[in-house]
Amino acid sequence: MADDFSFSIEREVGVISEGKGGWKLELNKVSWGGRPAKYDIRSWSPDHQKMGKGVTLTKEDLDALKGLLEAVTLD
Repeated sequence: MADDFSFSIEREVGVISEGKGGWKLELNKVSWGGRPAKYDIRSWSPDHQKMGKGVTLTKEDLDALKGLLEAVTLD
């Protein structure tokens, strides 16, 4: 028994990188299955109809990630 799969990109925050074929790794705010929107990092096709695997974050998760990234020293 399959669940109804639906999503809505509520806010396009920005593009992290672009790959071959126009696919982009993006940070967006996405509602999955009609639930409240969360922050989401994943690759999307140019028309946003296909997506790759990704990670979904609450606001608190994103705040914690932001703090970690600010503390990173790049080699």
